[in-house]
Amino acid sequence: MEHSLKIIGGTFTLLTLRYFVLAGIPFLIFYLVFTPYFAKSKIQPKNAINKDFIREILHSLQSTAVFALVSYLVLRTPFRSYTLVYDHLADYPGWWVVTSLVLSLVIHDTYFYWLHRLLHHKQLFRLTHLLHHRSTNPSPWTSYSFSFLESLAEGAVLVVIACLIPMHALTIVLFAVVGFVINVYGHLGYEIAPRWFRHSFLFDILNTSVHHNLHHSKFKGNYGLYFRFWDRLLKTEHPDYVDEYDRIQAKRFDTAKSASI
Repeated sequence: MEHSLKIIGGTFTLLTLRYFVLAGIPFLIFYLVFTPYFAKSKIQPKNAINKDFIREILHSLQSTAVFALVSYLVLRTPFRSYTLVYDHLADYPGWWVVTSLVLSLVIHDTYFYWLHRLLHHKQLFRLTHLLHHRSTNPSPWTSYSFSFLESLAEGAVLVVIACLIPMHALTIVLFAVVGFVINVYGHLGYEIAPRWFRHSFLFDILNTSVHHNLHHSKFKGNYGLYFRFWDRLLKTEHPDYVDEYDRIQAKRFDTAKSASI
């Protein structure tokens, strides 16, 4: 028991460090040090207040503890024998590390989309997802600001992924880091996509900070995490998304029309 607690505690410490580094650095850059420089990139003109940041950090620590427990379940308990987690990199070709990472993100996006829509059901929203939506003007600290029940539901994706595709521990770490970086970008409150992105094929595939910010300000639509696929297929993408994205980018680059970006 003591050994298990040490492992869980160590995992919690690492995940907490990840949270404060990967969310803290963008917060420092955009909200404290270079705020005037990025003013044109701000999606919503209003600013969140310190009380919001404190609430988000405290609930994010709770979520981090839940994620540490889920990681322990998948990697350190007899449940691992029911997963496809493997021990040696040589067990699969080297390219599988990258391939499994991409597949894990696709699975996570699908899982998140349907879970997200479920949590917006009127019978579940107040109990599970309302806490996250108290951040109507999100910041990097919002990324893990979940209720306990939502944390459990969000963390369970690792169980699903580990049971669906072979995953090495290295890939799981990469999944956790890459997924969180994208999550922080979605909650950044600033749009930082480059000019060329708007007229590339990637714009039709990938979400942006504006995309998820609209979900926080409007509460409906834009349920996807990484990709636009499910929202576009099922027509749940907010109708103002592209115009809002173009407006922000036109402001950023001082162009009359986003079409010239």
